Amino acid sequence: MEYTIRNEQLCVTVQTLGGSLRSVKDQDGTEYLWQGDPAYWKDQAPNLFPYIARMTEGKYTLNGREYHMDIHGFVKDSELAAADRGASWIRLRLEDNEKTRAQYPYHFAYEIEYRLEGKCLEVVYRVANADEKTMYFGIGGHPGFNVPLEDGLRFEDYELRFAGKAGASSEGETRRVGFSPACFVTGTVPYALGADGVLPLRHEMFDDDAIVLSGVPGQVCLQAENGRKAVRVSYPQMTYLGIWHKPHSDAPYVCIEPWSSLPSRDGIVEELSAQPGLIALPAGETYENRWEIEIR
Repeated sequence: MEYTIRNEQLCVTVQTLGGSLRSVKDQDGTEYLWQGDPAYWKDQAPNLFPYIARMTEGKYTLNGREYHMDIHGFVKDSELAAADRGASWIRLRLEDNEKTRAQYPYHFAYEIEYRLEGKCLEVVYRVANADEKTMYFGIGGHPGFNVPLEDGLRFEDYELRFAGKAGASSEGETRRVGFSPACFVTGTVPYALGADGVLPLRHEMFDDDAIVLSGVPGQVCLQAENGRKAVRVSYPQMTYLGIWHKPHSDAPYVCIEPWSSLPSRDGIVEELSAQPGLIALPAGETYENRWEIEIR
């Protein structure tokens, strides 16, 4: 099922499958969200929980038991319920069930709330640990944005301009996460942004798959020097930012992905309670993470 929320500036459509965005339009009717052409990428803006990206051999261990989980976790493939909503906001909810517990042995409630304020779409993730033991998880977003956003401009006219304070990373410099050919973590290396924190977009920059950065400022703007329309993504609580489109293609979109954690390390079937960087949520507590998409 789909729901639409709106205010005087924006009209946003979300679906209950995965709680994902389907459309983000301004008052002129410009569509900012990638519309999911399967020739490039069939998805649009999946929500990632309880894991980010791939697990080695598609599995992990926890307290001596082995579990299997697909890429980016199970929320993207789950049907969420509309827990509450108003004209300009909606809150969707998923509680653990037999299917989730087969992959992830916890009792929990996951919520995603979308709320419009002016030209901003605030995204709020909440995870309540209803279990008697500590939960370990990663959480994040994966929205794709149309590039170009206006007629007469090209993909190469756009850039990502970083601004603001560094995000949740504990590292003091910008670093790129290294990946194996199968997209598992191999470490990090220093990564130099351009002058004034600018990263020009080029299709070939994704030929080695996603660019995942740590130590970057907590917001980034997708813009063209000669363009009128832009998108700013702010992610002050996230440790990593992924940037991606389909490798070896001229895909007319770019994903800007705020992540709390990383995929499995190369060659390691992770013990979930020991994997570096995962959120550890004690029994009975609730985790909340806010980020936003601003149309400019």
